[in-house]
Amino acid sequence: MIFGENDYSNHLIVTNLQDKKINKIQSFNKEDWSSAYKNVEKELTKVPLTISKGENIKDLNGTLLRNGPGILERGGQWVHHPFDGDGMITSIKFENGQPFLTNRFVKTKGYLEEEKINKFIYRGVFGTQKNGGILKNALDLKFKNIANTHVVKLGNEVLALWEAAGPHALDPESLDTIGLTTLKGVLKPNEAFSAHPKIDLNSNASSELLVTFGVQTGPKSTIRLMEFNNAGENAGELLIDRKDTFNGFAFLHDFAITPNWAIFLQNAIDFNPLPFLMGQKGAAQCLKSNPNKKAKFFIIPRESGLFKGQPPLVIDAPEGFVFHHVNAYEKDSEIILDSIFYDDFPSVGPDENFRDIDFNKYPEGKLKRSTIDLKKKTSALETISKQCCEFAVVNPRNLGLTATFSWMASTSQKLGNGPLQAIKKINLISKEEIYWSAGPSGFVSEPIMIPSEISSKEDEGFLFILLWNGERRGSDLVILDAKDLKELAVYELPISIPHGLHGSWVN
Repeated sequence: MIFGENDYSNHLIVTNLQDKKINKIQSFNKEDWSSAYKNVEKELTKVPLTISKGENIKDLNGTLLRNGPGILERGGQWVHHPFDGDGMITSIKFENGQPFLTNRFVKTKGYLEEEKINKFIYRGVFGTQKNGGILKNALDLKFKNIANTHVVKLGNEVLALWEAAGPHALDPESLDTIGLTTLKGVLKPNEAFSAHPKIDLNSNASSELLVTFGVQTGPKSTIRLMEFNNAGENAGELLIDRKDTFNGFAFLHDFAITPNWAIFLQNAIDFNPLPFLMGQKGAAQCLKSNPNKKAKFFIIPRESGLFKGQPPLVIDAPEGFVFHHVNAYEKDSEIILDSIFYDDFPSVGPDENFRDIDFNKYPEGKLKRSTIDLKKKTSALETISKQCCEFAVVNPRNLGLTATFSWMASTSQKLGNGPLQAIKKINLISKEEIYWSAGPSGFVSEPIMIPSEISSKEDEGFLFILLWNGERRGSDLVILDAKDLKELAVYELPISIPHGLHGSWVN
């Protein structure tokens, strides 16, 4: 069926990597895709959502939290890249299957200053400039903590995360901004705190852990690895804190964990700060892959694991650029790490318009597997799927352990780049794949996998997808069965939410 009238019934089943059926999906309209890029128009409080297709899941209780840019234009000026947009948190709380939506902008210092005058007064990391040209931007090194990348619950607070600075604490019910937090003195004021923490249910500790990191960069880079208690009356308490220093500039967006190791991939990348200092580029636009450098794995023993107190390992890594890792697990003396690899660092240049990009000019992300031999200190790479994909996840219960299945956002076509319009489930052992597609007019975001509470089977549960409906120019929440990607429920949201980043589920 063709997508329309809230009907996402273009549900395809593909049995192997050679199957061509998915290539028959009608190509997308770029205006449908780019229409998602607009400011979120209002803040709402506990508005009940009306189901437009399917049925409420009566036993479903918990909260879907999602973060992403909510302000993309001020006073007629657009951000240069959507990743420069101020964070906006959406909470969809399910009470016996009935969802209620609350949304709030993260009221950072910079947000409040710019909202007051409806004008950008800070430069953006991804290229947004203040009005006035180079003279107004040169030597202005102040940045705005935009709190737009991820949102998690730690202890009694919800944290809006942006990896270049400290987390903002929010009230868990109202989402009102409390302010920058040092997590009871754990962090220095505005210390960098990763936007990719891991909820560890499989550690050697007796409690659920939140594992995260911060990076201090320079000619040498220091990784601070932190593990917090994330359950019970002591939730939020820092349990483990270690620092390790490595040679060279480190660009680390994500990491992976196993019960004994924290795995970082240091991309072979250089940072030339001169164009940033001179007001010509944003800091991220000054990153460039260096073909003469070797990527490295930084493998740090976890203090909750069996190799507590031992020094980290540094092992040569394969070629390519990685933003996001999928999962890692231990196999004898090896670590198996699945990641989304790009051939090069993708960046929107100073003269490009992010709402009118040519997807064919950008490298696509491909699912690949690194096998890291800890004894021989070598690594090897194999491709699991050549189809462009991003935001891949596994069942949270399998994080750090062997996982048979992964779910991810992918393009509709099998080869080449394009917007993310399908949800793919892949068997990581057999390579068997099935798809659910929102094409040609729907565009998907990161799937959030919620395991079944009544079954221990790895692929039983729900997938939550915040989707841009290009036909009606609005946002929908789609719930799929994680096992067969059958559509269970669709809700039209009362606000329009731009293409965003990461989210989490709170029971």
